[in-house]
Amino acid sequence: MEIQRLDHVNIRTDQLDRLVSWYCEVLGLTNGYRPDFPFPGAWLYAGETVVLHLVGVTDPPGAGSEGALKMEHFAFRASGAAAFEARLKEHGETYRRNEIEAINTVAFNIWDPDGNHIHVDFYTDEVST
Repeated sequence: MEIQRLDHVNIRTDQLDRLVSWYCEVLGLTNGYRPDFPFPGAWLYAGETVVLHLVGVTDPPGAGSEGALKMEHFAFRASGAAAFEARLKEHGETYRRNEIEAINTVAFNIWDPDGNHIHVDFYTDEVST
């Protein structure tokens, strides 16, 4: 057995419609096919690949027995850094931009409406300083 790549991230939320809109408008994902599960949700795609499962819940989402956050962040590799930064500004999103020279990456750190930390990573040579 060998792990080959991250398949998707699953997030529980009591703001399903708001998160679907945010991930589509701010990150440019698309809302696509999802099997007919007996609970609300959405599958969001990057191109033809489903990368994010959202599950609608009625109680505030929480990970673990005490509702404490267990995942620090998840990340997407992307291209088009200038357009992405313009999109963040257009939507009034707060973000932190970090250059990580050791891995030739500029990470845009953002937070969705539920407070989940995401970075969108670009190769340094495509990002203007």
